[in-house]
Parts: sequence; structure tokens; C-alpha cells
Amino acid sequence: MRLHHVGIAVEDLEEAKARYLHLGYRVVAEGEVAAQGVRVALLQGEGETLLELLAPLGPETPVGRFLTKRGPGLHHLAFATPQIAEELARLKAQGARLIDEAPRPGFGGHKVAFLHPSFGLGVLWELVEA
Repeated sequence: MRLHHVGIAVEDLEEAKARYLHLGYRVVAEGEVAAQGVRVALLQGEGETLLELLAPLGPETPVGRFLTKRGPGLHHLAFATPQIAEELARLKAQGARLIDEAPRPGFGGHKVAFLHPSFGLGVLWELVEA
């Protein structure tokens, strides 16, 4: 699987976008995933490099709790897969601890699923059907 994007938890989406724009990134998509309580800005740099900035819609959302506990910074690594359900089954059979047993709707209409950070050596992993 290839790296699809790097997710970064931020407190202020506008401020975070401005900082990355100074580095030459451009906003390619923005929106909200209400079911996950998050506002998202997808930024692209040179080539296929994607950053996903995540700002919580409230303190009791997953990203809101993450920011309270850990502060802004790396939230997850996302890996692209053409067959997310099959990849989840394969990883579970190999001992991966899944947060999502089945794919769910993610930003941009993609199917996504998360693996527990204990499997990612302390880093939350996201699978993205791309």
C-alpha cells in the first residue's frame, strides 16, 4: 500500500492552512465529516504529497479529545488500498487490532477504516479505499 496522506490535528483550521500555504501547499478540498465531528482541509504539495488538516467541531469529538490529550500534531497515517474490506480482513487475520471492523464513510466520499495505534507502533493508521 502507498501512503495516501498524513493527518494532522489542529486547533484552528484557517491558521494551519495559512502556514502550509507558505510552504507551497495548496488547498484541493475542504469540508466537514459530521459523523466524525471534524472539519477537514486537504492540501497538496509537490507531486502526490497530501496533508489532511483536521479541526474538531467540538471538544467531545475524537479529534477534540485527541487535542486535549496530546495537543496539535500528527494524528494518523493513511494508506491507500483498492479493496478496503479485504485489507481489513487480512490485517485482522495477522493480529491487527481494528477500531473499525467495517469501512465507514470518510472525507471526500472515500471508504475509510482505522487501526488501533498499538498496531501502528503508537501511530493511528487509516485505510482509504482509493
